[in-house]
Amino acid sequence: MVDLYARAQSLGQELTACRRELHAHPELAMEEHYTAQWIEAQLNRWQIPHRRVGATGVLGILRGTRPGGHIVGLRADIDALPIQELNQVSYRSQTDGVMHACGHDAHTACLLGAARLLAEQREHFGGEIRLIFQPGEEVGLGAFDFIEAGALEGVERVFGLHTAHEIPAGTVSLTPGLNNAAVDQFRILIHGKAAHVSTPHLGADAIYIASHLVVALQALEARCTSPVEPVILGVGKLNAGTTYNALAEEAVLEGTTRTITQATRDWAREKIDQAAAQTAALYGGTAEVVWTGICSALYNDDQVCREAAAAAQAAIPGVRIIRDRPFSLGGDNFAEFNRAVPGAYAYLGTGNPELPGTLNPAHNGYFDIDESTLPIGAALYAAYALWWLSQGEVEG
Repeated sequence: MVDLYARAQSLGQELTACRRELHAHPELAMEEHYTAQWIEAQLNRWQIPHRRVGATGVLGILRGTRPGGHIVGLRADIDALPIQELNQVSYRSQTDGVMHACGHDAHTACLLGAARLLAEQREHFGGEIRLIFQPGEEVGLGAFDFIEAGALEGVERVFGLHTAHEIPAGTVSLTPGLNNAAVDQFRILIHGKAAHVSTPHLGADAIYIASHLVVALQALEARCTSPVEPVILGVGKLNAGTTYNALAEEAVLEGTTRTITQATRDWAREKIDQAAAQTAALYGGTAEVVWTGICSALYNDDQVCREAAAAAQAAIPGVRIIRDRPFSLGGDNFAEFNRAVPGAYAYLGTGNPELPGTLNPAHNGYFDIDESTLPIGAALYAAYALWWLSQGEVEG
């Protein structure tokens, strides 16, 4: 069989060109029409059958020609963010206010690279590889569409990766257990009663209610949760009022919870519902809370992490594997795949002190990556897929 990493390195310029094409043409969640067409064009080049999942998701199905019945899923997310790019590079975003500031362009390029590597090796493996190009991750969408479309039916392992600016290039994190928090979004609609500011007793001030509620939510986090279990109850948006001299009749709060256990996730919803209703009632108003579940907590399977580490070390000379990357209270709905099938989410180090822009965090207008890591990502995807289809042995 071909040396996967050497072959991936030989595709380095092509992988970079792919990533830059996607970077220059970013599309927001569930609007990734050009991106989906680009992915399909590449899969067509390598004669990989594919179909749409929803409007912009793409599922490629690659089967080996040898006997074998194992099935593995590989996932990349494809959407961009509503962020203005500040980098002055040849491949900067051509769409104002939209940018690949979270590495999804790199994830897609790596999975397309892996698709090509695997297509070239069809005669050397049996079984099936599901190539999952998922839209909408940034807003918690897309994953369930693939699950409901049967993309995981028969799949025994699922694997994904994400860039990590804080990890040096050449390093891959395969950390078992908790990696990311569960994320929920809440929108609280506060209904008061308008009145002149000089006669507050004749109305119910929605701004006043909202202000108390913001403080109450911080108190819930600080005084009603365990100090050894991370929890965030954060308000990021407050809109209210129409003029300077009247009590606001309506106010809208928007925020998020970040939790790491289902019990605390349920508790946070219950307490925010209670706090909203009771605070509003105390000052003469009413409140309703609208919840949107973004994603579950992401836990990596320890055995799959060991498998992927073994595959990576066998295929990629000199790669450094770490198993202790600190978890993040950011979220990723790869978690939904992991809940359905044993899986692992790797973090691909893309930080390089010699390229200062690569040290900028995600969701930042100056975000960039060390593109020399793209062959590592492509080889990592491909190596794990082949490892699982061959049912290799792993030493603990």
